[in-house]
Amino acid sequence: MFICSCSSEKLPEKEHSGTEIALEYAEQFTIYENSDGSYEIDISDGQHFLVIPEGKSAPEKTDRIVLHQPVENIYVPASSAMDLFNGADALDSVKMTSTKLSDWKIPAVTEAIESGKMLYVGKYNAPDYEMILSEGCGLAVESTMIYHSPETKEKLESLNIPVMVERSSYEPHPLGRLEWIKLYGILTGHEKQADDFFSEKMKIFKEISIDNGTDIERQTVAFFYITANGSVNVRKSGDYISKMIELAGADYIFTAEDLNVDENALSTMNMDMETFYEKARDADIIIYNSTVEGELENISQLMEKSELMKDFKAVQENNVWCTEKNMFQQTTGMCDMIRDIHMVVTGQADNENLTFLKRLE
Repeated sequence: MFICSCSSEKLPEKEHSGTEIALEYAEQFTIYENSDGSYEIDISDGQHFLVIPEGKSAPEKTDRIVLHQPVENIYVPASSAMDLFNGADALDSVKMTSTKLSDWKIPAVTEAIESGKMLYVGKYNAPDYEMILSEGCGLAVESTMIYHSPETKEKLESLNIPVMVERSSYEPHPLGRLEWIKLYGILTGHEKQADDFFSEKMKIFKEISIDNGTDIERQTVAFFYITANGSVNVRKSGDYISKMIELAGADYIFTAEDLNVDENALSTMNMDMETFYEKARDADIIIYNSTVEGELENISQLMEKSELMKDFKAVQENNVWCTEKNMFQQTTGMCDMIRDIHMVVTGQADNENLTFLKRLE
């Protein structure tokens, strides 16, 4: 039986001769810079890489996976990582994806696929190995879903294609996910671009943090969508969306006690409408998650999904908002989403100054 090695605990690290690069939020990887310009990257589930600077040779002996900077023709089945390559100005380093053109909502990625610069090579657990090999793949960046298909990972490695399993979704802090951009910047030789991008996003977040230190009344937020069978899908209290709501200066409507579920399991759960109604009808703000079943245009469409919605405080006070479809693919937009929620909470929001949310009338 295969056991997924997806624990959030860090394994003992290897010894390092270099200097550790300070990270602000990420806990699932560490980076050490050596005096020769190489980098040692450790990922918390026991993956160890050595990144060699361009034009230099790897050591004769190492127990690390060796990558040569800049890594090119990268295969990225981990869709959440794609936007980080884009943010680091390194999308040209990505040659292959396991997400179809019709499922991408990132303009730069759709443009790359349409132009032939990026290729769709099949599902992550059944890719076209011949195509991957023929494109001179320098690295496969997988999500932890690959642990449910170990034969795929083994096949790639048997073809001498190094595999990195990214663990951004296991970051305790939402902005830890964004900080993975620094790792991808190093792989592709775009360290400065990645660092500059991260710093610019931190300015946005720190402005919110300062604002949250004032006497702003904390409001409650319900984040959900109604499924085709009438149940309600909500985020768990430990999920990164719930944490982003807290960072924006509001309180997520559901506590761990309310949901009474294992926080280490999936990040969402379904509940019946009556239970949801009882716990969420007095929420100050509703954010409807449109990424699954399409965007809503008005509150009437929301009430068509359930007549009970008319009794919700946020509906009666016209404080209902809807996510745009692109939110979950745009990892680089984490701070912008927190800012959007903060503007809603503080009454500064309108559809003109928001990135990922819009008000439903």
